[in-house]
Amino acid sequence: MQEVTRRKFIATATLATGFALAVQPISAGVITTDAKGLVAGAVKIPVKDGEIPAYRAAPATGENFPIVLVIQEIFGVHEHIQDITRRFAQLGYLAIAPELFIRQGDVSKLSSIDEIRPIVAKVPDAQVLSDLDDTVHWAVKSAKGNANKLAITGFCWGGRITWLYAAHNPKVKAGVAWYGRLVGDATELQPKNPIDIASKLTVPILGLYGGKDTGIPINTVEQMRDRLKSSSSKSEIIVYPDVPHAFFADYRPSYHEKEAKEGWKRLLAWFKKYGV
Repeated sequence: MQEVTRRKFIATATLATGFALAVQPISAGVITTDAKGLVAGAVKIPVKDGEIPAYRAAPATGENFPIVLVIQEIFGVHEHIQDITRRFAQLGYLAIAPELFIRQGDVSKLSSIDEIRPIVAKVPDAQVLSDLDDTVHWAVKSAKGNANKLAITGFCWGGRITWLYAAHNPKVKAGVAWYGRLVGDATELQPKNPIDIASKLTVPILGLYGGKDTGIPINTVEQMRDRLKSSSSKSEIIVYPDVPHAFFADYRPSYHEKEAKEGWKRLLAWFKKYGV
C-alpha cells in the first residue's frame, strides 16, 4: 500500500460494529456488558502517520483512572474485545483497545481466517509497539488516565504482543497474556518472540495457557517458564490442562466457562497485586 493511500485509509477507517464475520455464528451464551455509568465508544488515537480507531470505555465520572491496554485477537477490535473493555470500565479502569491491523486491512469484514492471516502477517511489531505508545499518551493526555498505573492484557495474537510490549515499555506495571504464541522464527517484521525477551523482562506478566491448545505446544510454554526464571520480573505461567486455545472467548465454541472465570479472577488479582 503506497504511503499516501495508506494515510488516506487510516484517516477514514472506522471501528468494527458487531462481531467479525469470520467468527459466525455467535454462541448463544455470549457475555454482554452494558455501558450504563460509562463513557464508551469509538475514538481516534493520533499516531505518527495519522490516526487509528480504537474502542475505549471508562467510568462516566472521576479521573486519574488506572489504564488497561486491551490487545485484540486475530479478528480485530470487534464486539468481544469491545465488551472486555466495558468489563474493565465497570470495575473503575480506563480500558482502550486500539485497532492495530488497520493499515494493513479491515479484518472484521473478512469471512474466513484464511483471508485474515495474510493481512496480520504484514503487521510489523515495531508499528504495533509505537501505536501502543501513542495510545498510552492519548489515555493520559485526553482521557483522564493515570500514567503511573498502566496494565496490559491481550488474547491470542494480542497475548504475544502483551509479552513484547511489557519488554518494550518498562513503565507497564503488570500484564496478563492469554494464550499468546511464545516461540517462532524471526522475520524482518517480527524480529523477536516472547521467548527471546523472557530472561531480560522486568515487568510481571501472568501467562494463561491451555493444555490442549493445538497451536501452542506445551513444550514451548515450559521453555518460556524456564527462561523466565532468570528474569527479575516475577512473571508466572498457569496452564489449564483440559482447555483449548481461546478458552476465554465466550462467543466461540472454544469457551470454557470455569477456566475463563478463574482466569479473569487471576487477572484482577494480578493487577491489584502490582498496583494497577
